[in-house]
Amino acid sequence: MKTSSSRIAGLGTTIFAEMSALAARTGAVNLGQGFPDTDGPDDVVDRAVQALRGGRNQYAPGTGVPELRSAIAAHQQRFYGLAVDPDTEVAVTTGATEAVAAALLGLVDPGDEVIALEPYYDSYVAVLQMSGAVRRPVTLRAPDFRLPIDELRAAVTPRTTAILLNTPHNPTGSVLRRDELEAVAAIAIEHDLVVITDEVYEHLTFDGLPHIPIATLPGMAERTLTISSAGKTFSFTGWKIGWATGPAPLVRAMLGAKQFLTYTSGSPLQPAIAHALGADDAYFTDLSTRLQSQRDLLSDGLRQVGFEVFVPEGTYFVTTDIRPLGFEDGLDFCRRLPDRVGVAAIPHQVFYDPATPADGPDNPGRPLVRWAFCKRPEVLREAVDRLGALVPRA
Repeated sequence: MKTSSSRIAGLGTTIFAEMSALAARTGAVNLGQGFPDTDGPDDVVDRAVQALRGGRNQYAPGTGVPELRSAIAAHQQRFYGLAVDPDTEVAVTTGATEAVAAALLGLVDPGDEVIALEPYYDSYVAVLQMSGAVRRPVTLRAPDFRLPIDELRAAVTPRTTAILLNTPHNPTGSVLRRDELEAVAAIAIEHDLVVITDEVYEHLTFDGLPHIPIATLPGMAERTLTISSAGKTFSFTGWKIGWATGPAPLVRAMLGAKQFLTYTSGSPLQPAIAHALGADDAYFTDLSTRLQSQRDLLSDGLRQVGFEVFVPEGTYFVTTDIRPLGFEDGLDFCRRLPDRVGVAAIPHQVFYDPATPADGPDNPGRPLVRWAFCKRPEVLREAVDRLGALVPRA
């Protein structure tokens, strides 16, 4: 009896499920999976309750409820000056993960080559494999995790059809600068490539660094599918309300696949997110300021423990090199850490090309570990205190 298809061969269980299960079993402080330990704004929850009580519990339109599509279009105009038609150039998805999956399934044929920034969020590898596409990684390397433009240019072949971009970048925390984005745009235009861009951390950049959607650059609005979600911006990761915006042909292609995945979801949550997107500027500023403070708290603590710390420019995550404390293999380190000191984290090495063995010496992420700082300050302090047990006592 055949028990699985070649489409999922070698994918295994996501590292997030593995580490969260370890955290639950050991009672560890979970700095692995990127979800906040506090809920989002009360008024947004109230709007969801109103929708639940008000009978908005049946199927939403496949493209999303009209008020959310309008709110997404208004958000793109408000923050980036991007004009999109809410009826033809916006679609609501079951989180950004589904949007990325549907975009790749709808826009990429088997054998097409897709350039992606490595290390990459693990679902990218899975969907590229399931779609039959060929991965062409371009690696961001420590300590600064900048985009190597020459390597990006060299990755393009006659079979390349798309670039899968992620900024602010998970797991490194790098935020692509305008000159880097201009280089990506020039390559995409020269080779007539589609750009699929995952921008879920768009409102979580630090130290005054702006997030620049590549769709705002000349010649890019017509070839870019921009993806984001409410989960990170409003601390409702479990609601799984995401979206894609872009030219109507790209949105239609994404919907062509999405309609056979979930068709629609989260009907009573969609009007609540429409309300959330209309929050005043102070909400978005305060969110970034608070997360920056938590970033600094955890970064300082990890540095005091003895790790080499690469301070992120955005996202929920800080990366460390574990070698100063005498460790070499991040995957083994993270699997032992919950039992050893009661803290869970995520190893970088699983985010690199599967052709590079996770435990192999050539994996650039082997000594790197990702820690989530989207937790209450007291939780971050407790984690740092526990990690102090890794330091040998004199």
